[in-house]
Amino acid sequence: MSGVTSYDTLDSLKALVSDAYVNLKVTLKLELPKSRETVLELFDRVRRQYPTMNQFGKHGEELALETGPGELPYRWLAVRARNIRSGVVNPDNFRSAHALHQHVLEVIPYYLNISPLDIDSVELLFGADISAAGNHDEAVYNALIADSPLSNLLVHDCTVTDCQPVLTSSVPDEPGVEVQYEVKTRCHGNAREGEHNQEPISVYLTMRKTGPLANLDDLGKTYEMLAKHGEHLVEHAMIPSLVVPIRGSVSLF
Repeated sequence: MSGVTSYDTLDSLKALVSDAYVNLKVTLKLELPKSRETVLELFDRVRRQYPTMNQFGKHGEELALETGPGELPYRWLAVRARNIRSGVVNPDNFRSAHALHQHVLEVIPYYLNISPLDIDSVELLFGADISAAGNHDEAVYNALIADSPLSNLLVHDCTVTDCQPVLTSSVPDEPGVEVQYEVKTRCHGNAREGEHNQEPISVYLTMRKTGPLANLDDLGKTYEMLAKHGEHLVEHAMIPSLVVPIRGSVSLF
């Protein structure tokens, strides 16, 4: 993949978190055809490329193809009425994760009859899960908010029960492209005595390009652009400004 050569960044991220993953999401303006054969043909094409993705199932309104038990890294592909998503958990490197998503972008226009005008947005998410006990919101507050003017909004000795910052901005010189940082907490308030939370704090960096596209060839170019910016921001923003402070804060619990 031209322009994207970072390998050490993912290793650095994986050393700090329990799980790291890269997800793709293509959102459409119109619903996909409801042909069972069409989706199965798409899944079979992806399975031929990735033989370990051999588990097919339906989850509510979603049809999914995923890696079999015990196979690593874990890969998945899911189709809903108006979006197609794919993901790789704990890949060996970014290139390995990008390869699945690029393959998905290459085949979905033909199997699902997608037009460039139909594409509402393309999103590339870089995610990390941080194992944490206790009050997740307190940990995030202490890591990101406590030394800022926002801390003056709280009264003394109160308990923080919801602290899930979201920050979205445009990307200079890339029209229609946004970057969003989000922190997702799952254990709110004080845990009961003896209760051990098994859910992580998640940190997300999402690169988003809004459509429509001029032609289908732009899908690949759009992906490369999102991946290049995303990898740079993982290294220079997400890790030092979110993952490291939060991980340092949860170690206190």
